[in-house]
Amino acid sequence: MHADLLFTGGPVLTPEGPESHEGPGGPGGPRRPEGRAATAVAVTGDRITAVGNSEVHDLIGPKTEVVDLAGRLLLPGFQDAHVHPVPAGLELSQCDLTGAKTAEETLAAVRAYADAHPEREWITGGGWSMEAFAGGTPTKELLDAVVPDRPVYLPNRDHHGAWVNSRALELAGVTRDTPDPADGRFERDASGEPNGMLQEGAMHYVGRHTPRATAADRLAALLRAQRELHALGITAWQDALVGAFVGMEDPSDAYLTAARDGSLTARVVGALWWDRERGAEQIPELVERRAALSHGRFRADSVKLMLDGVAENGTAALLDPYLDRCGCATANRGKSFIDPARLPSYVTELDALGFQCHFHALGDRAVRDALDAVEAARRANGRSDTRPHLAHLQVVHPDDVPRFARLGATANIQPLWAAHEPQMDELTLPFLGPERASWQYPFGALLRSGARLAAGSDWPVSSADPLQGIHVAVNRVAPDGTGPVFLPAERIDLTAALMAYTAGSAYANHLDDTGSVRAGALADLVVLDRDPYAGPPEEIASARVALTYVGGERVHTASGA
Repeated sequence: MHADLLFTGGPVLTPEGPESHEGPGGPGGPRRPEGRAATAVAVTGDRITAVGNSEVHDLIGPKTEVVDLAGRLLLPGFQDAHVHPVPAGLELSQCDLTGAKTAEETLAAVRAYADAHPEREWITGGGWSMEAFAGGTPTKELLDAVVPDRPVYLPNRDHHGAWVNSRALELAGVTRDTPDPADGRFERDASGEPNGMLQEGAMHYVGRHTPRATAADRLAALLRAQRELHALGITAWQDALVGAFVGMEDPSDAYLTAARDGSLTARVVGALWWDRERGAEQIPELVERRAALSHGRFRADSVKLMLDGVAENGTAALLDPYLDRCGCATANRGKSFIDPARLPSYVTELDALGFQCHFHALGDRAVRDALDAVEAARRANGRSDTRPHLAHLQVVHPDDVPRFARLGATANIQPLWAAHEPQMDELTLPFLGPERASWQYPFGALLRSGARLAAGSDWPVSSADPLQGIHVAVNRVAPDGTGPVFLPAERIDLTAALMAYTAGSAYANHLDDTGSVRAGALADLVVLDRDPYAGPPEEIASARVALTYVGGERVHTASGA
């Protein structure tokens, strides 16, 4: 039988990689896995039918499309194990502040958007950088100066805080007498007045008043995000919040519509949102949602449990207190959004029902709570194939590193964050102290301990580009090359980083027919514009995606590819 599609003339990343995770010149150095000797791949229908060399050319027929790799690398489609495409797509159509680097640029972008959209009742969007403002907390007065007449609601880059103006606080009824919620706080000025910065659960006080997107808006946002992700070589992902939460709308209707009409070309797992204000009584509802939402290329059999916040605003859950700017211990250990005493019973019940648990666990206390809950589920239910995974893992106590492999819990890393940049250097390191700071993003330690790595972006929190994340995982330096190496012992090699974004995330997503280039696998494939193994690791971020295929169908072609 002739192939429908045949790739030839370039290196192929196949499953057989090196056992060692150190390349020439130490950790992070590129090495060419022995399994990359293949130079040709045939696809028939939606499956890979042959992997090899010149003998694969025998499958070329009169209707076979032949793609000349011309030395470029062919590899499995990237998979993002933690991403928020619909909010990202919506923000791209609103006041998008992700490109602004300074306070002046941010305010200019807000003013320009407001001037260009006089018909908008609210100014919404987000993605601003905390490091652009002193202490990461801009004030309402800054927004009042550029938009005095309409309410403004702008989540920051990590979406754990929102910046609002006086009009928004007024419409929401937030005053100096409004108490902080249990899961957040209102930043206040010296007189006790809310200053316009809302942290965590306080976002809901204003966010619930913002205009709701329509079903058509959400579908358009999903399809726009899908185009962006395919252009980055992403063929599958796990949506890390399928539900409604502090201004983020439930994307489930968009997924279901796209899955039914065939416009969902990616393979998607939805992580159903665990309402942290409720308990086990919501589990039957999750069972019903799993059945109602799973269709075609979308299935909703994961549950997202957000255990804590983020380090930059002091809400990541830590075993020991945060420090103040003088290096002294404070009374703050962060937030536990789900009662750690009840978490093991929740996870045990979810696991018994076949749900995967997808944890947001950023601080070392949250990581330990998640692992304790997984351990309780393993004791009660035995070792099942639910594949729990912990996302973010900014601070991991060394005692907990070996527990990932022992418990079969996947480490879901967001590599782009593991570099020196202003948010790390100014808003994190001083408040952790030297010892805890050295426990951050321990990719190398996890890998050496036998843990399985998956990888994701948390887009729109940060860039969805896997090649940028791979660059940082290998170099522990930002893609622009600035700053010293961040904890060099935690670098991993190029093969390990590529595997995290392919086979590792495929495992986390239960997409066992994907994630590798092998006969019988689904033909979810990516062609890069070069072979990153042929250049120095400092140039990984320069690579681009040329072609993306899902099930043998081309879903992205770069200009000039």
